[in-house]
Amino acid sequence: MQTQTRDIAGMADADAANERAASIPVRSSAADHLRVDVFDSMAPLEAEWRALEQDDLASLHQSYDWCAAWVESFRYPLAILRGSIGGRVAFILPLEITRSHGIRRAEFIGARHSNINTGLFSAEFLAGGDLTPADAIAVAAALRGKADLAILRNVPLEWRGRRNPLASLPAVENQNHAFQLPFLDSFEASLKQVNAKRRRKKYKHQSRLLDARGGYEYVIAEPDQQGALLDLFFHQKAIRFKDAGLPDVFDDTATRAALHRLLRCRTGSGSDSMLQMHALRLRGEHEGHIPAVAALSRKGGHVICQFASIDEAFVAEASPGELLFWLTIERLHREGVAIFDFGIGDQIYKRSWCPMETVQHDLILPISGIGRLAATAQRSITRAKAAIKSNRKLYAFVQRLRARRGIVTATADEGEGD
Repeated sequence: MQTQTRDIAGMADADAANERAASIPVRSSAADHLRVDVFDSMAPLEAEWRALEQDDLASLHQSYDWCAAWVESFRYPLAILRGSIGGRVAFILPLEITRSHGIRRAEFIGARHSNINTGLFSAEFLAGGDLTPADAIAVAAALRGKADLAILRNVPLEWRGRRNPLASLPAVENQNHAFQLPFLDSFEASLKQVNAKRRRKKYKHQSRLLDARGGYEYVIAEPDQQGALLDLFFHQKAIRFKDAGLPDVFDDTATRAALHRLLRCRTGSGSDSMLQMHALRLRGEHEGHIPAVAALSRKGGHVICQFASIDEAFVAEASPGELLFWLTIERLHREGVAIFDFGIGDQIYKRSWCPMETVQHDLILPISGIGRLAATAQRSITRAKAAIKSNRKLYAFVQRLRARRGIVTATADEGEGD
């Protein structure tokens, strides 16, 4: 294990602009200066990490067990940043180093399949407001020699009423927004946010169609059933991607291994889960067939639908995916959940359920000279994607063009739900 330390008070940098910024006091006294350490393994930080992740508003995707599953599967080099002030931990940013077109990028661990990222911050640091310009330089200095560019994707600048301290970093709006259904005092009140009458009518219609064929049941997988349901999701999703002419973002060994690892994680809370498989199973005419699968993560009152799939070979007219969401949301409401998160990606079924749309940003911090050029290019690319996705006709045309050309790249939202 290697640990590098950068202290803003004593940083020497050949870049004159950075030297001038480094002279700006980070806090009011020398004892309050921000110190940033960078670690190439997770284990030395486990106790501090698990303490910070207890924050209800910190993303599950930055929790220790979530990150460990991706690290064990992909084994990218790590650059985990720990900020401390006066000897007290202020934040942990769990980053890994990837390469793209010769550029070394520091990104949140497992960012390709993350729906929301926040970082981990102490209550004391959160009370102090945003990172200062000098704090940002301390972060950049810690990454120097390891990365050319830091890209922290899918960060909401404000989440559930709280501003993220990272919001002061240079940012560009991500092309993908996230969609949520807040839970109110009663299930009926929650449904009224999305037209309760229409929702109930649709649910009754779906139930009648399936009851006429022998019925159905809502399944929450037991530990020994989780892996089989996840593999069924991979199969169903592969068919959907192929039919749509899109690349399968789950079709690699490391991604599948990470998700299987998450299924085996056991959280400290009885209700929390890293990943749990839910499904709709048919009875009668199509006994045992599973036409809809969803994978949920839960941390406190926040539940995320990480991904979902459907099989249109049977009972497509009953919209089994929609029915599974109804049953899941109804159950979670009884359990006192605060918000159901459909994740990133603008799709019709998400808008039909969600009165809340969360804008997320990519925070871009250049580290080296080539990183500055890459940052400019990255901002332009992201803005172009956002412009395309905001124009539905243009986006549909681009999707058809990509399918015809067999382009083999995909964004995270193309891997989410049906």
